[in-house]
Amino acid sequence: MSDAIKVEAAYGAEQIQVLEGLEPVRKRPGMYIGTTGPRGLHHLVYEVVDNSVDEALAGHCDAIVVTLHADGSASVTDNGRGIPTDIHPRTGRSALETVLTVLHAGGKFGSGGYKVSGGLHGVGISVVNALSEWVEVTVHRQGQVHRQRFERGLPIGTLVSEDAPDAGTGTAVRFRPDLEIFSGGIEFDYHTLSARLRELAYLNGGVRIVFRDERAAASNAAGEAHEEVYHYEGGIKEYVAYMNAEKDPLHAEIIYVNATKDGVQVEAALQWCVDAYSDSILGFANNIRTVDGGTHIEGLKTVLTRTLNTFAKKRGKRKDADTNLAGENIREGLTAVLSVKVPEPEFEGQTKTKLGNTEVRGIVDTTVGEALGEYLEFNPQVIDLILEKAIQAFNAAEAARRARELVRRKSVLESSTLPGKLADCSSRDPSESEIYIVEGDSAGGSAKQGRDRRFQAILPLRGKILNIEKTDDAKIYKNTEIQALITALGLGIKGEDFEEKNLRYHRIVIMTDADVDGAHIRTLLLTFFYRYQKALVEGGYIYIACPPLYKVERGKNHNYCYNENELKKVLSGFGEKANYNIQRFKGLGEMMPKQLWETTMDPETRMMKRVEIEDALEADRIFTILMGDKVAPRREFIETHSAELDFAQLDI
Repeated sequence: MSDAIKVEAAYGAEQIQVLEGLEPVRKRPGMYIGTTGPRGLHHLVYEVVDNSVDEALAGHCDAIVVTLHADGSASVTDNGRGIPTDIHPRTGRSALETVLTVLHAGGKFGSGGYKVSGGLHGVGISVVNALSEWVEVTVHRQGQVHRQRFERGLPIGTLVSEDAPDAGTGTAVRFRPDLEIFSGGIEFDYHTLSARLRELAYLNGGVRIVFRDERAAASNAAGEAHEEVYHYEGGIKEYVAYMNAEKDPLHAEIIYVNATKDGVQVEAALQWCVDAYSDSILGFANNIRTVDGGTHIEGLKTVLTRTLNTFAKKRGKRKDADTNLAGENIREGLTAVLSVKVPEPEFEGQTKTKLGNTEVRGIVDTTVGEALGEYLEFNPQVIDLILEKAIQAFNAAEAARRARELVRRKSVLESSTLPGKLADCSSRDPSESEIYIVEGDSAGGSAKQGRDRRFQAILPLRGKILNIEKTDDAKIYKNTEIQALITALGLGIKGEDFEEKNLRYHRIVIMTDADVDGAHIRTLLLTFFYRYQKALVEGGYIYIACPPLYKVERGKNHNYCYNENELKKVLSGFGEKANYNIQRFKGLGEMMPKQLWETTMDPETRMMKRVEIEDALEADRIFTILMGDKVAPRREFIETHSAELDFAQLDI
């Protein structure tokens, strides 16, 4: 029998796997929660919280309590209607057990359960059940309390019910993620969860969300859990106020729109700021942050451009009536939150990051246009201030355009594209190429000698680059160091020319000294990438190199230590009378090229951190605090967080 026939014969019906119940979730968890790393772990909490928020959207819930327990479990409790517990006609089991154990089972597919919902796939709580070591559900409903336990997706026993006439209504879900699935650990990060819960409270004005961390009680002298309450009657107006707390508003009152058309609710809050050169627009559809935009954002941008150009001509602000202000001129300095509630949302992609409903574009355009036009008619001083800033932005853009031509002219011939101080790699395949941005010629010299020339490029920068948080485009394009960055990386012009295919390196590594100055330079570079070309950060192209702080030598052996804890651990293993020598690396230039390669640049042994944006709002706010004009908020931030920071190894 030939090999081909053997293979064909071996592939029969018995090789076809049939995964039943929640087996497919445990088999391929990444398909349902994206990753089994920290992001997927926290997604479990979001899935359960979203169910409670959907009850709030339906008008049946106004209080949610999220608790992190000392045993590693998390619980979400609400005062909604409670998951139904009667027998489901198709499954023959209780509706509660059906929802917990059957994929695509829920109250969000027909028109009766929920008019608007964020969790539309119906896999939320069943996926949590599948990926948890255990789940305990308690339901208060119709004068009774119902309880059931599940382990790794399977029901343990049946639903147990007893009378509780005074218990009210609601659902409590407590679960412990399964270490068999989340092998990297199941410890929830408080700040990650608090950011999302705060966001949900802003988006659902009036809903009270309590976040408790009982893990803190063990280290708390009073034995008390840490607790925060998120409750914002002002909703997204308070959200914009929070985002602009460290900025100077152009107008005191936040412009607010709340209207419903064709069953779609549109809520928007807008405020322009004096001291900002870019816009910050957050879009949400059914409480889901649409990081890739969508038709609702397109509608908002369109109506802003049209409305403000109409007012500019009406109020005689444009000498040349044929020249309109561009959308980016009008949006400069704008902070906006746009939240739409759509009965039948169409999200593009599995991750629900872009809204696709074409009808929403026109609905946002119409509703915001009417409300904004009416507000500005009655507040002429506000429209004059906004138009004045937009015209300044237009004039600055013209100056920047002339400065950009210099960059473009330099890029016409490839031979003149790259800055002279760049030590390029020989590879022309961006996917395998990486560039190290280093501080000064000394570190650059060590890096150039230590690197693998085949795929590693080195770009030394002299001194600290411009803080672009305080700078307009015209100055950016005239700056020598920033010109070198733009041309070396193949970035093109801000917001216009960036395409992944033009990026010359797919790993852009910031490698600075392990001291305060190095941390400052690193922050300036991160500010540049975040404000100038955010797509680089969002695409996962930016990395932080982690050089060691110490070299510990004992006899012929040596250890590199990357932080104080590692140093203590190494020294504790030597014993009291051991002879050893500790070398503290104050700068990369102090390291021999071979040392730099072994510890920081060799793909086999190095440690690097990829820069990711978990929370765009918080990232925007922190950049404003640290890099903006106001000194007081920066001092307060540093004083508050200085005890947490190891400036030698900032966890970016």
